[in-house]
Amino acid sequence: MPTVLVTGAGRGIGRATALRLAAGGWDVVAGVRRAQDGEALAGEGGERIVPIELDVTDSDQIASLRDALPARLEGVVNNAGVVVTGPVESVPVDELRRQMEINLIGQAAVTQAVMKQVRAARGRVVFVSSLSGRVATPMTGAYNASKFALEGLADSLRMEVHPWGVRVVLVEPAQVDTDIWQGAQGAFDEAVAGLAPLQRELYRKHIAGWRKAIPFSQRMAAPVDGVAATIERALTARRPKARYVVGAGPQIQGVLSAVTPTAVRDALLRKATGVPRRP
Repeated sequence: MPTVLVTGAGRGIGRATALRLAAGGWDVVAGVRRAQDGEALAGEGGERIVPIELDVTDSDQIASLRDALPARLEGVVNNAGVVVTGPVESVPVDELRRQMEINLIGQAAVTQAVMKQVRAARGRVVFVSSLSGRVATPMTGAYNASKFALEGLADSLRMEVHPWGVRVVLVEPAQVDTDIWQGAQGAFDEAVAGLAPLQRELYRKHIAGWRKAIPFSQRMAAPVDGVAATIERALTARRPKARYVVGAGPQIQGVLSAVTPTAVRDALLRKATGVPRRP
């Protein structure tokens, strides 16, 4: 049976993907940060799921992947990620580094660690990106930066490993009904609380607008199973696409964004996220 490594499998998209692939006959090595999450996942998914503790920012745990994985690996799903919000000028540099370390550097490090096994199987490398890797929005600049960078990394890798029959695929969901979006209001409030008083006052209207936009985004959130199904397609399609945008709405948004003049797109996104016309 084929074997796949899924990072960030303790919750959300990664968890749903691990369970779906296991049900479809894959042997799944599920990277989790907490042992109890791995135990719960294996308890639900059965013997096809083997959890391992894997923090994608921990170089020792990444190095240990070589011993934890078989000689051939048909797929790796780079899914682990976080969201840092707030005005670009106010995001603490340490938080910006954490955003990039997890969403970009960690993905690259895991891929480097397993490429020998993936090459041996002529397998697939799947990166879970986001529509936010194509369309930037106010108050999410750090997250956008990480996903834009991930898209460029994947595009280069796809061309580099083509001679060995390795396929590299980006999966781009928009809002997904996971704990990240369910807890978006609390996470945003925490980010706002970390701003200096002057910055909170400067961006007072932006903050109010974003708070109003969150419930709308939560209502638009797509079921997580749809993303897991798309990841499965990316792993199994005979001729996979370079990119899979998840859902009809995000597909339309992506196309429109590409052809809409920047000034018009900016105005629409400012309105949608509550950016005021004046301070």
